[in-house]
Amino acid sequence: MPSETLRNAVDWLLAKQDPAGWWSGELETNVTMTAEHVLLLRFLGLSHDGIRERAVQHVLSAQRNDGSWGLYFDAPGDLSTTLEAYVALRVLGVDAQRQEMRRALGFVLQQGGLAHARVFTKIWMALFGVQPWDGVPSMPPELVRFPSWMPLNLYDYACWARGTIAPLLIVISRRPVRDLGVDIAEVIAPGTEHMLRTVQGSGPFMWLDALQKLYERLPRQPGRAASRRALVEWISERQEADGSWGGIQPPWVYSLIALDIEGCSLDHPVMRKGIAGLQRFALDDDSGWRLQACMSPVWDTAWAMIALRRAGVPRDHPALRSAVRWMLDEQIQGGGDWQVKVPLDTSGGWAFEFDNDIYPDVDDTAVVVLSLLDATGAAEVAGPVAQAARWCRAMRSKNGAWGAFDKDNTRQLVYRLPFADFGAMLDPPSEDVTAHVLEMLAGLGCGTDDPDVVSGLRYLRREQRPWGSWFGRWGVNHIYGTWCVVSALAALRTGSDMVGAAAAWLLQRQNPDGGWGESCYSYEDESFAGVGESTASQTAWALHTLLLAGLAEHEACRRGLGFLRERQNPEGTWDEPEYTGTGFPRDFYINYHLYRHVFPTATLAAFDAAAEGTGIHASDTALLAAG
Repeated sequence: MPSETLRNAVDWLLAKQDPAGWWSGELETNVTMTAEHVLLLRFLGLSHDGIRERAVQHVLSAQRNDGSWGLYFDAPGDLSTTLEAYVALRVLGVDAQRQEMRRALGFVLQQGGLAHARVFTKIWMALFGVQPWDGVPSMPPELVRFPSWMPLNLYDYACWARGTIAPLLIVISRRPVRDLGVDIAEVIAPGTEHMLRTVQGSGPFMWLDALQKLYERLPRQPGRAASRRALVEWISERQEADGSWGGIQPPWVYSLIALDIEGCSLDHPVMRKGIAGLQRFALDDDSGWRLQACMSPVWDTAWAMIALRRAGVPRDHPALRSAVRWMLDEQIQGGGDWQVKVPLDTSGGWAFEFDNDIYPDVDDTAVVVLSLLDATGAAEVAGPVAQAARWCRAMRSKNGAWGAFDKDNTRQLVYRLPFADFGAMLDPPSEDVTAHVLEMLAGLGCGTDDPDVVSGLRYLRREQRPWGSWFGRWGVNHIYGTWCVVSALAALRTGSDMVGAAAAWLLQRQNPDGGWGESCYSYEDESFAGVGESTASQTAWALHTLLLAGLAEHEACRRGLGFLRERQNPEGTWDEPEYTGTGFPRDFYINYHLYRHVFPTATLAAFDAAAEGTGIHASDTALLAAG
């Protein structure tokens, strides 16, 4: 019989399902998403009246005591985030003499002001004449004409970077300046004015940047107009059905700006759809008005299905039947940028969001296949999962592992550009994505003699840290990566030595309160792997790992389960202000509001099944323990 804790968790999850069959929790990031939306509206000449007061409420509610804003919960203040928040508040009419604003400005100036902000913040300020364009790294629009084999072509960049850089090639070459409506010269620290006109960096690319700027000053620039037209076409072709670009904020806002600069009116179909689509990503509740960087319905629904099945919800339950129907309808049959390196006519994969069909990803696809196999049985979904597995296999990189969106997206040269000072510019293979693919292949009946499994296992063995953990690219961080890999090894019934080392490391990282936690700071300093305040999601990952390692009866598991049971709130879910999802390591983090629920639910259910000797985990844990 499931425990009361588990029953309450299942009831909460079932109540949160959309009538169409999907789940999607808020995808919380930092205030730059809202701040940049304010600046976008200003650039396009659109009114703030519908969001003004509520957006101010949201941004100010996230401010720290020292006047700053950070990249994640309890993070140190971040200069660029704080600067963008301050400017947006000024645009929204907040008095610069308010205490909150004075504290924010004080932090900005202490950190060196605008001159020390990241490139993307400088671009926003250059759009309104606060930052001279001479101090922004140049990128020639002619990149759009580079063939895919040529260094620095658009497909050398990760899909999210590619979709952002393409419109910025127009923006940076056009150098537009529009009225901000307020004077914010105070964000420039005294004595740094000269730094605003220089591009930071070193090496040959600095000389190339200087040459590019000289070229931009010529009265005639042969081929540039044609390159801009090619970029407009490239951008327009990649608009998604919901009006977005890639389903994420950065390429979306810059595409709107670039098209506006190139003469597309606000009534142009592409512009109209793009502006209207942003409303779907907006939230307005007790926390104020805010814009999500993206949405995660496919990912959230897959994990919700897995959690419900582990909790014993039968396959014929209406919630699962509607979720399966919705998920099958979301399978992507068309092509996309991934075809530059993969010669398949169709995908068969799934994307992260509702409509970013041009960019299916391997991680979502693998987890969706696992959820469908569990929720329906192999026969009912044999065709869709076979197509998905075919695509995932074709996306394997040369080193035997998998990245999320692209194959062999590993050209490190892009990081030499002065432009590349923020965010992940590449999508190389990672431990967590590779593990999910291997777990999917195991679910499809593949064994350790399968060539793709062999190459993936070799990669995972190479990447295990000396102390036993694995890096987590898309979740924070080593606790997540370790859970992903051990889940794959357990599904394949192999790697007991690796599992043993991982379990030993996790036992050493348990907190005194019985839980596990890891701060985003572990991306800055790996000695902080597995170190942080205990959270529900990370405790669930650690406990499930120990269960798969054959340690269900260990005292650490008893204490960890106690942590989850004691901290379930009266609604049946868990509170978790910490960010345990990753967008770009070191730069952009995510608090998936459904993580705090689906993973504790799935883990509690797995322990109940193990205690009763039922479910998939009983045989798996016995095998690994014997190993």
